[in-house]
Amino acid sequence: MFDQYLQQLIDNGELPGATLHVQHHGRTVFHKAYGTYHDRQNNLSTITKTTQFDVASLTKVMATLPSILWLLDNSSLKLDHSIQTYIPEFKHKEVTISHALTHTSGLAADLKRMTRNEWRPVFEEITALSLLHKPGEKVLYSDSGMILLGKVIERISGLSLSTFADTYLYCPWGLESTGFHPTDQTNIASTETYDGSYIQGVVHDEKALHLGGESGSAGLFSTSNDVGKFGSLFLYPERQTVLSEKRIRQAQKHVVGNRGLGFEVWSGKGANLSCGGRWSIGSFGHTGFTGTSLWIDPVEELVVTFLTNIVHYGRKHNMKVIRPHLHSLIHSTFIKGE
Repeated sequence: MFDQYLQQLIDNGELPGATLHVQHHGRTVFHKAYGTYHDRQNNLSTITKTTQFDVASLTKVMATLPSILWLLDNSSLKLDHSIQTYIPEFKHKEVTISHALTHTSGLAADLKRMTRNEWRPVFEEITALSLLHKPGEKVLYSDSGMILLGKVIERISGLSLSTFADTYLYCPWGLESTGFHPTDQTNIASTETYDGSYIQGVVHDEKALHLGGESGSAGLFSTSNDVGKFGSLFLYPERQTVLSEKRIRQAQKHVVGNRGLGFEVWSGKGANLSCGGRWSIGSFGHTGFTGTSLWIDPVEELVVTFLTNIVHYGRKHNMKVIRPHLHSLIHSTFIKGE
C-alpha cells in the first residue's frame, strides 16, 4: 500500500525521487528506490538504493547530537554548562548546552534570508543574536543553537565537526556512506536549481554553505541504508560501544513540548508529529528541509528512513501531507492489530 502510494507520487510529479528503508524487530523488511534526478549538467539519472542525499537537518541528530553525547561521556562537558564557557564571544551566559539541544535557548529560528553567492559571517551573526524569550521558557526550533553546538564540539576537540564525526562516530559505527563534503559526485541526488544548474554534492542550506559546507545544523550526506543503521543503533543502543547506552536512552526521553535532546519525541499531547497519528507514545525522530526523515517507534521496534530531494522541483511542495500519510501507511502495514 505504501509502495503504491510512493510510486503514485512519482508518477504524478509530486516527488522527484526517494529511497525508503524500513526495519522491524531489527530486520530490514523493505528497501526500495524511486524516481530520478537531474545532475549539474541537467542529465537525468536514476535514483538507486545507494544514492546519497543531502539529509539537511538530520545533521542535527546524526552528527551534532551524538558528538555531544560522546563528549559528555569522554570529556568534562556537562549538559548544564553555559555555551559561553566554550564560545566566550556568545553573549548569553544563561544559555546552556541542554537549552540548545532541546530548542529552548530563546534564539531565533533562523537568520535573515541569505543567498548562496553573497558570503555572510554566519557564526558572528549568531553570536550577536538577542534572545526572543528566557532560556527554558518555551520551545522554538532554532538552527542557530545547533550551529553553536557544532562550534562547541570543535573547540573542545580541536577538530572540525566533520573530522570529529568521521573519527569518533561514523568509522566505528561502520557508516561508510555518511559524512560531510562528499568527494564522489556520481551518485548524489541533486537538490534545487541555482543560477541555472542543479545543486549536487554541495550542501543546500545557505548557512552551512557560508560556514564552509558543514555545521551543527546541516551539511551531512548519507544513504538510506546508513541512516537506517544509525536509527537501529539508537533503537538498540546495547548493540554498539561508541556511546554509552545511558546517553543514547537519555537522548530519546521526552523533555518539553515534544522535544528530547535533539530529537522530536512524541509525548501524546499536542499536534501529531510528522510520523502521523498511529505511532506509539515515545516515538522519536527528525526531519530535514530537503525532504528527509528518520522515525523510530521503540514500542513496536520500527525504524523508517525516508530520503527524498523534494526541493528538486522548488520549495513549494506537499511534504507536510506526504510524510505523515506515508508513515501511517507503513505503521499500519507492519504493526498487527491496526
